[in-house]
Amino acid sequence: MSSFLQAYKINEVRQENAANKTLVLDGALDAEPGQFVMAWLPGMQDKPFSLAQANPLSLTIAAVGPLSRAIHQLQPGDRLWVRGPLGRGFRLTGAPGDHLLLIGGGYGVAPLRYLAQTALARGCRVSAIIGARRQADLLLAADFESLGAAVWLTTEDGSAGIRGLVTDAIGPLLAAEWGRPAAVYTCGPTGMLRAVAARCAAEAIPVQVSWEAHMRCGIGLCGSCEVGDGWLTCLDGPVFDFDPEQTPPPPGGGPV
Repeated sequence: MSSFLQAYKINEVRQENAANKTLVLDGALDAEPGQFVMAWLPGMQDKPFSLAQANPLSLTIAAVGPLSRAIHQLQPGDRLWVRGPLGRGFRLTGAPGDHLLLIGGGYGVAPLRYLAQTALARGCRVSAIIGARRQADLLLAADFESLGAAVWLTTEDGSAGIRGLVTDAIGPLLAAEWGRPAAVYTCGPTGMLRAVAARCAAEAIPVQVSWEAHMRCGIGLCGSCEVGDGWLTCLDGPVFDFDPEQTPPPPGGGPV
């Protein structure tokens, strides 16, 4: 873990959809899938962003606040300051040949892209369920396909893939050729995480959940991301195991 900001030059900016851009930086980071970094621009408060790739370091960022909107204005050759990697990432439990299921919603898809890349390099078989409100909001589906993952799409309005939520694709996927996964990894809105965790509990499938919370320092000092009974998302997470013998995470999040 690094507590120091490092300046990176932006090599490439890709427009993924109307709200999201991927910035490819001019360096690599020794990081695990699911970890995050704090990004900063002069005169602004730094904010956490997941890793879409570690080599080269790539961040997929939605324009939802002052810093992210400022980052969206950056061009190749500009600089972005990054601190990290931070937090606990996904534990890749699959062995070569194992089927792993990745489920992402909204911009929660970004850290799963790096996880898919890592799992496929290990020799695992990877399926990905990617969900959004409409086809135009889907994120990084082509990246997963180019990596070699089997991709299932869901949209709430039915404009692409299965009409409904990501959980509506779990049943058809379990009945498909690859069948039951050895583990599930998920990142996205809180309601989606609870629903995926509940479905995995019903199927007795181990699942790792990447929890979202407001973070300020990223290193467990300020307490702004505390959930549950003293659990700090930035330090103890953002990824935690969900035990299928237990109920879904309690209101406020935290490990079970």
